[in-house]
Amino acid sequence: QVQLVESGGGLVQAGGSLRLSCAASARTFSRYAMGWFRQAPGKEREFVAAISWSGGSAYYADNVKGRFTISRDSAKNTVYLQMNSLKPEDTAVYHCAAPVNLNYYSDYRKVDYWGQGTQVTVSS
Repeated sequence: QVQLVESGGGLVQAGGSLRLSCAASARTFSRYAMGWFRQAPGKEREFVAAISWSGGSAYYADNVKGRFTISRDSAKNTVYLQMNSLKPEDTAVYHCAAPVNLNYYSDYRKVDYWGQGTQVTVSS
């Protein structure tokens, strides 16, 4: 069974930073490309970032490019999302996702497993 557990959300002022973590089982982590999606109230779930299983390739939504960085630590079976220069429009529940099909990395419908989500709130 695939388990994804997120942490690191919270309340931050605009311009601030947060780092999200997603802990995965070793089997999941070693085999899959992984990603982050987010969902704001009343909106569809949207792609944020994805990273290949090796960590050699990363992909970002245009509205976070240059502000967010996705990375993975094989020793800890953990994927991170470093979020800088946060804006109020970044407010959402952030979900870890696996596996991410890198041919369709922005399509949440192609993800099989989700974490429970962590709330990120950015105040203006």
